[in-house]
Amino acid sequence: MTASRRRFSQEFKDELCREVVSTSKTIKAVADEYGVGAETLRNWLKKYRTEHTSQETAGVLTLDERARLRELEKENRELKAEAAFLKKAAAYFAREPR
Repeated sequence: MTASRRRFSQEFKDELCREVVSTSKTIKAVADEYGVGAETLRNWLKKYRTEHTSQETAGVLTLDERARLRELEKENRELKAEAAFLKKAAAYFAREPR
């Protein structure tokens, strides 16, 4: 008893590849979201990148740039949390009687 092999349209494959390329989502996250195997999506992505190299390089971040962006986003969240804490602390000490 063998399971029948699922077939996907080229548009569907390209859509998933564009999602991986244009967002900071991982291959596994996109694959899980759409119910596709991660290795399958990785293979589609290799083929997609070879076919769309000139289009992809125009405005898309490299892996190093994505990693740096993630670091900066994390630092930004931490700084916003610090600023919120300091505002609350300043408000608390401003109304405390001496």
